Amino acid sequence: MAADLQAKYQKLAQEYSKLRAQNQVLKKAVVDEQGHGTSLKEELKMKDQSVRKLQQEMDSLTFRNQQLAKRVALLQEELVTTEAKVKKSKKGADSPAPLNQQRQNVFDEDLQNKIEENERLHKQVKSHSLEREAKDCRLRAEECQQQLKNVHADLSKRLDQSTNIIQEKLPFNDTRLAEYYTLDVPSHDRRHQLKARDVSGQAVAFCQDLVGALLNFHTYTEQRIQIYPIDSATDVISPLNQKYSQYLHENASYVRPLEEGMLHLFESVTEESVTTLETAVKLKPFSEVFTSYVCFLKKILPYQLKSLEEECEHSLCTVNLQARNVELQSDMKKFTAIFEKLQVYISLLALPSTNPEMLLQTNYNVVFTQLAACLHSLHDVMKDISKHYSQKVSLEQEQPTITQKLKTTNDCILSSIVALSNVTGKICTFFSNNLDFFTAPSVYSSKKGMGVIDPLSAECMLQNKKKAAAYIKSLKKSCPESVPYDEALANRKTILSSTESREGLSQQVQQSQEKITKLEQEKEHWMLEAQLAKIKLEKENQRINDLENQYRFTHTGQMPSIDSGQANGSNSTSEDLDCVEKDSKEPVRSTSLVGMLSTYMNDNEIPDEESREHLIKSHYMMRVAELTSQLQIADSKSVHFHAECRALAKRLALAERSRETFSEELKVANHNIVRLQDELTTTKRSYEDQLSMMSDHLCSMNETLSKQREEIDSLRMGTKGNAKKNRSR
Repeated sequence: MAADLQAKYQKLAQEYSKLRAQNQVLKKAVVDEQGHGTSLKEELKMKDQSVRKLQQEMDSLTFRNQQLAKRVALLQEELVTTEAKVKKSKKGADSPAPLNQQRQNVFDEDLQNKIEENERLHKQVKSHSLEREAKDCRLRAEECQQQLKNVHADLSKRLDQSTNIIQEKLPFNDTRLAEYYTLDVPSHDRRHQLKARDVSGQAVAFCQDLVGALLNFHTYTEQRIQIYPIDSATDVISPLNQKYSQYLHENASYVRPLEEGMLHLFESVTEESVTTLETAVKLKPFSEVFTSYVCFLKKILPYQLKSLEEECEHSLCTVNLQARNVELQSDMKKFTAIFEKLQVYISLLALPSTNPEMLLQTNYNVVFTQLAACLHSLHDVMKDISKHYSQKVSLEQEQPTITQKLKTTNDCILSSIVALSNVTGKICTFFSNNLDFFTAPSVYSSKKGMGVIDPLSAECMLQNKKKAAAYIKSLKKSCPESVPYDEALANRKTILSSTESREGLSQQVQQSQEKITKLEQEKEHWMLEAQLAKIKLEKENQRINDLENQYRFTHTGQMPSIDSGQANGSNSTSEDLDCVEKDSKEPVRSTSLVGMLSTYMNDNEIPDEESREHLIKSHYMMRVAELTSQLQIADSKSVHFHAECRALAKRLALAERSRETFSEELKVANHNIVRLQDELTTTKRSYEDQLSMMSDHLCSMNETLSKQREEIDSLRMGTKGNAKKNRSR
């Protein structure tokens, strides 16, 4: 599979190199033809200029001939007048007049002949030059047409070849469908991402200030209705204020999520991501929490208005206070209405990341502009609330029954309202300053054929971008040093030979382990034999010592100074002596918890508990040795299987790596195929445009040639007509 892909990739690369070389040749030919066409245009312009110059000369000569004709007519009239005067003055001198008249007639005829000859020569020169130029232009036009036919045939042939290659080798084109085209990774604008990160960070800071001011405003408002107009510490407040206080007590559950939602939105904007309305999926949760807060404002608005009416109905409320309360009622209605508008615009901005068909890209600018205007309106309303509430507080402080607790609460509410006014002013200024950034066209709008962007496609595009970044990062790693071919062959032979001899080596290792196990068993056996022999030697030495002591006792008649152990030993020796007198071949049976053991004693051997325990121990040691040998064999087999598993795991890892490399190579090949297809499409389109331009150019040249021919024919007809007129004259 990899070899086929590599062969196909090499073949495709060769075809691409051929097409690229042919493209260079075609570009050069087109440039040459364009230069040749430009030179022809220049020559045509020069010829037109020469024709116009000759036309002007012909017009000037015609005008000059007309002037000369008029001059001759005037001279003839003057001659007639002079002749009449001469006739009157000199009646007798009639002979010179006919002579002068004849001379004048000769001069006139000679002048007329010269004029006609000059005009005829000029017309001949003009017509010969035009015929020569027309012939040259006709020859050049035929050459251009022949070259155009050759280029058209060559381009048609190459176009057919390219079309066959595309149909056979490149069946997939992701630019045909917008759903596939949206998966392409757009060009990464790092400045845009840094700007988006900075703007979102400023928005988080402003949102934190807004949340803090709203929390203080709602909390201190709850504290105020607990002490005014009725103090809850001394009397029961009205049910309306109780319900209003209960709702205000829940304000943190609606206000705090605003800060969290904006913080999540800020965390989603990173330098590596592509931040647009389509990819800002965290904008939807923020819109939802903002909607819940607007619902909270709409829920508490009726209670707020009724609470202000209740304050107006209080006996201590003056007319000015009632007017301020009415103004505050109007302001709070505007405040809630503006927040509703903000909720609508924020919901619209959250649509592209969930349902892009509901908001077109052409309407993004309108939504952002209206949102900026709505923020300015919010700032204006907060300024009005701050103004009216400060007037209300000043009027309440003039009352004699006001308490210090109410003064402190009013000051806190006023400070929270001032903070709201300040933060809303900062927010509207910030949004207006960055309105150009918000309304800037998306990176997708520059893509040709891009339609409505699906949020799932945007998410897939971000995943493709991460994969592309990881791939580029892997390309930056230094490649390991390559092994020479001869050394690689030697290593391969070594690996194959070691693989073939692995089974033989494993058998040898198993045999060696079995021999080692047998030797260890023999070692344990001889160690036990040595211990038994040592015990027997100690027994014999003890028996000899006892016999010597007994011998001394029988000959001297004195009791040896022995300890209790030796006394016991003497008793045992006496018993031994009694046993010696018995038959040495008599079997002795001993019973214990393990079982019954029968032994035959020699003359020099005495059964005891210690020898029996040693025999039992040797039996169990032999059993343990057998189990140990079996365990060692099982361990050797497990080690062998473990080695085979490790080898298989390494082979699997190598296979996975090769599969990953092949998949990456396949992705690169597919990317190159798409890129070659795009280049081929652009080349085809450019060639078609150039062919259409050259066809238009030839049509225009043919039109100019036809016009020139018509002008030449008209000039010829004009010259023939002028010649006939002159001859008729």
